[in-house]
Amino acid sequence: MGHKAELNRNFSMLSMLGLAFAILNSWTALSASLSLSLPSGGCVSVIWGLITAGVCNLCMSASLAEFLSAYPTAGGQYHWVAGWANVTGWVALTATGGLLGSELILGVISLMHPSYVSQRWHQFLIYIAYNVIAFLINAFMGSLLPKVTKGAFIWSLTGFTIICITLLACSSPNYNSGEFVFGEFINETGWPDGLAWLLGLLQGGLGLTGFVSLPSSTMHPGTNRYKDGVAHMIEEIPNPSVVGPKIMIGCVGIGTFTGTIFLIVLLFVAGNIYEDINSAATPLLQIFVNATKNNAGAICLLVFPLVCVLFAAITIMTTSSRMIYAFARDGGLPASPFFSKVHTKLEVPLNALYLTNILVIIFGCIFLGSSSAFNAIVSASVVMLDIAYGIPIAVNCIRGRKMLPERSFVLPNVVGWIANLISLAYVSLTTVLFLFPPDYPATGSNMTVFGIVFLVSIFQWFVDGRKNFTGPRMDVDIISGQVAPGDGGEEVVVPSNFHEK
Repeated sequence: MGHKAELNRNFSMLSMLGLAFAILNSWTALSASLSLSLPSGGCVSVIWGLITAGVCNLCMSASLAEFLSAYPTAGGQYHWVAGWANVTGWVALTATGGLLGSELILGVISLMHPSYVSQRWHQFLIYIAYNVIAFLINAFMGSLLPKVTKGAFIWSLTGFTIICITLLACSSPNYNSGEFVFGEFINETGWPDGLAWLLGLLQGGLGLTGFVSLPSSTMHPGTNRYKDGVAHMIEEIPNPSVVGPKIMIGCVGIGTFTGTIFLIVLLFVAGNIYEDINSAATPLLQIFVNATKNNAGAICLLVFPLVCVLFAAITIMTTSSRMIYAFARDGGLPASPFFSKVHTKLEVPLNALYLTNILVIIFGCIFLGSSSAFNAIVSASVVMLDIAYGIPIAVNCIRGRKMLPERSFVLPNVVGWIANLISLAYVSLTTVLFLFPPDYPATGSNMTVFGIVFLVSIFQWFVDGRKNFTGPRMDVDIISGQVAPGDGGEEVVVPSNFHEK
């Protein structure tokens, strides 16, 4: 199956790894969601939840890497239902970078001005600024994106190293005990202890995928949602069927390692964890203050995650626009010909970027009116991505792991079955958990939004999709790695259910 190559392949392996890690930003995402994870199981959920999620996410990454190697297209692992789930999930999650950045900035203001009372419109304006910057860089500086993603990778690892060393040096020798760091259990959710721990487990997956949730009392910490970011940029790297799987798995491995180390450091220097949870400056900034004993020093350290959030906003918007472009190119969206166009001069899917930014602004307006409604949309979108990841893995298992064509990345049969089954169990668990609010009593708002996406998907199928949707297509020369960057290829359309015998 194939299509004409329209996007330049100007991403190297390092720059694509930078893009994937900028989306994940494990240590930043994990630390920024402490306000959610600490009340849901305390240190036990934070540390052991991350390790558990790390193993499960590596299994899922390996499972999806087989699909990426077999079908290296910007659409990733989609068909109709999975495609709609993936598109809606990525667009909604594009909004989270700006919201997280605005939370951190308002925390700085609260720290410096204790009498300051945050207003929702203050956060909205910062949110808009983050997303406008992300749009401008994506739309008009596309050629610089590989350099931006390399810079994001270097900045993130540099910040991780500097913050860890600084916090440990400033706190010495007044550390929390190892028993506290690895064994303290806290439950302030109102749910039974077991369910509270499971809800805290969700936070462990957040840092292995990116910013799917915000430090808000009605948001869940996210699970494994952004590992496939490289899949939606796959048409922009040389020899993607070989390089792509390495990046996907390697990024989760790096994220698990850096996230675990960073959280352990934070908990050792956290001081009174209960005061951190309730701090108006956010738990992360309060821990920085406790460790450095200096507001200015804490704010200087916070610059690293603040810039990481901006890099994440840029790269998530990049990935979301490529997903829209690929799904529209195959007839999956209303006005597909319009959204599948690549701007001839800018060489980016500009219309897809416009759509992404407009929807993100609309989500911001929803947040301005009701944070609960916005949070319900984002939480439901995570469920959408769960479905998008689970469907192809489940179908592959049902077909005895024999549905994929010949490919460069193949898991040994036993390892493949283990990875696939662990992935499906993890997706099933986290999908159910994401329909629970983090605090008792529960509401049905998440499930309501979740159902709306399916209704829209079904409506669009009968109106347009059953006539025009062709299914995933890819550049056959990309698969073989024979096309040099910038070269085109003839379009070859093959039925979407095609696979080699």
